Amino acid sequence: MSFMDILALIIPAAIVSAAPLIFTALGGVFSERSGVVNIGLEGLMLFGAFTGAVTIYYGEQFGLAGAAPWVSFVVAMIVGALFASIHAVASISLKADQVVSGVAINFLAAGLAIFLTKKIFNAGQTPVISQRISKSDIPFLSDIPVIGKLFFQNAYLTSYLAVFVAFIVWYVLYKTPFGLRLRSVGEHPMAADTMGINVKKMRYVGVLLSGALAGLGGAVYVASISGNFTHSTITGQGFMALAAMIFGKWHPLGALGAALFFGLAQAISISGAQIPGLQDIPKVFLLIAPYVLTILALAGLVGRADAPKALGTPYEKGKR
Repeated sequence: MSFMDILALIIPAAIVSAAPLIFTALGGVFSERSGVVNIGLEGLMLFGAFTGAVTIYYGEQFGLAGAAPWVSFVVAMIVGALFASIHAVASISLKADQVVSGVAINFLAAGLAIFLTKKIFNAGQTPVISQRISKSDIPFLSDIPVIGKLFFQNAYLTSYLAVFVAFIVWYVLYKTPFGLRLRSVGEHPMAADTMGINVKKMRYVGVLLSGALAGLGGAVYVASISGNFTHSTITGQGFMALAAMIFGKWHPLGALGAALFFGLAQAISISGAQIPGLQDIPKVFLLIAPYVLTILALAGLVGRADAPKALGTPYEKGKR
């Protein structure tokens, strides 16, 4: 197997694996830039996966056919935002510990999704969906020598949508008044309040956007990778997205790059048995490699990042 063959095997798989992480990490950027810690990304992503699988399944029954996955993305975003509102009320209005609230969201989402799956389908998993996001070649770009084969052939549209959304989020956060307000309440909420910015409202918006994007990430995972929902569909993907956000220094493009890096690690763990030099490595080591890299990133071995100054700090008008 030549070097180009290895790249052609790994890179497309890395981009596919990274897409759900990118969406979820971008959601985390919105929440934490507003000053609200959101380690409930795992639970939000998990419930988005459940919602996506159920929506696609029933969409097939009602004749939506190829449109079912795209409808599921919209539904998963709405449900993700509604689920995130629990975290928003607890951490912003009730001033509960944001870490505890996030942990509660993870447990609640996992338990509720499995319970509903058993009630709806009388089984521990949803049926395998037939209508999934299909692979296709990107016109013109797929004809580019070398690069076209690696990046634009047999590609999922959702992967490029994730990259596009990352640039949109960057523009919104750094080039619009809304983004300036959102970042200001995460850095200096007292000063933002003095300038007439509604701190609680902006934080609510940030958390709800995080829920919507994390739900979208879960639905994309089902529609492009897993094909159904089980208790093990989202196993650490949300935490990996959280690590990508931190590794990317709470910046949309940094989160994009970190998610692609983790996606590459996942692709190697899946395709390692076909790659010369990795074939003799026990499969279990390849499977845990992405999580080891996540731990290293969170431990700060790849560089330290400064969080938004008011991150995790409840704000009450009139009190410092």
